[in-house]
Amino acid sequence: MEKFEISVVVDHENQHFEVRDYMHHEDDKCKYEVFKDGQFIGSFEPDHHKILHVCQNPGVVSENVLNLIAEQLEGYHI
Repeated sequence: MEKFEISVVVDHENQHFEVRDYMHHEDDKCKYEVFKDGQFIGSFEPDHHKILHVCQNPGVVSENVLNLIAEQLEGYHI
């Protein structure tokens, strides 16, 4: 598992998130898990076109924020 941080702008404010990349993930586990201040906010799984889709959404942040995070991740690691 690799950990790194990303930032996205939400309502004109830069928000920071920790991403855990499970490079050797299995089908029953999402590839990327995202945390804010230690709290799990969602996870993502790439499709065969390498576009990320929400795998788990506990409802901590809006779907818009999850989409911003997915876009940022696609630019970095996929």
